[in-house]
Amino acid sequence: MSDCYEINTEEVTELVFALTLKANLILPPKLKELIAEAANREKTVLARQAFSDILKNAELAADRGMPICQDCGMAVVFVEAGQDLLIKGGFVTEAINEGVRKAYQEGYLRKSVVLDPLFNRKNSGDNTPAIIHWQIVPGHALKITVSPKGMGSENMSRIAMLKPADGVEGIINMVVETVKIAGPNPCPPTVIGIGIGGNFETAPLAAKRALLKAEGVRNPIKEYGNMETEILRRVNNLGIGPGGYGGEVTALDAHIETLPTHIAGMPVAVNLCCHALRHAEGIIEGRLCNG
Repeated sequence: MSDCYEINTEEVTELVFALTLKANLILPPKLKELIAEAANREKTVLARQAFSDILKNAELAADRGMPICQDCGMAVVFVEAGQDLLIKGGFVTEAINEGVRKAYQEGYLRKSVVLDPLFNRKNSGDNTPAIIHWQIVPGHALKITVSPKGMGSENMSRIAMLKPADGVEGIINMVVETVKIAGPNPCPPTVIGIGIGGNFETAPLAAKRALLKAEGVRNPIKEYGNMETEILRRVNNLGIGPGGYGGEVTALDAHIETLPTHIAGMPVAVNLCCHALRHAEGIIEGRLCNG
């Protein structure tokens, strides 16, 4: 029989609070490096100025404790819960939402969630409820990743139910077409998350998880890594450029996440994100239960 480990919901709330603030205020360091490298590739005054403004904005946000972007997004929370972990002190989903609520209120982050999508679009007033994705994993820790996602880039994301015969070219063409249709709307330079496989419901989630992969690192499976490289090449050849002003760099990075799928299908989802790819993660280790 496995030992029992425990944490309490107050710890969950405080971690979510800290991660939500960090994600909204501080651009990941590796992403800043990619932006700086992209700036050096640009040839026009407008494109170089756009990248200069992006970097200056990130510095001001960190220095002054202000949001990287005025659209502070919906709070997307990925939770990996160890199967031997007991969470005491209340309902853990509410503890997560309380952390989000506290961060958006105390951090003066824009609240963007409406409770009804169509008829009564009343703002919830605290940016809850969060979108929470759960995974049960081995162990006795709770890992939380908070990734606030704005709607400008989200609106330009797509899914296509391709056929296996469409192959590599079909997937690459679909991704490039998505970026071309999006044009300046997702606030390029973008990061491209690509989910391949699964079904209609899971491919988009794979695409969103792909956005959380290490920046600048290609897929460890050679064939998929080559696809990421080719997608970046073709997307950047579109010439949309930073801010849509034209230029050498339309996308900073591209990541593929794959899932097992049906013999008759090949779903492909593309989740675009602007340069403000905000995410922060933390872990709470369980303590041995008393008694």
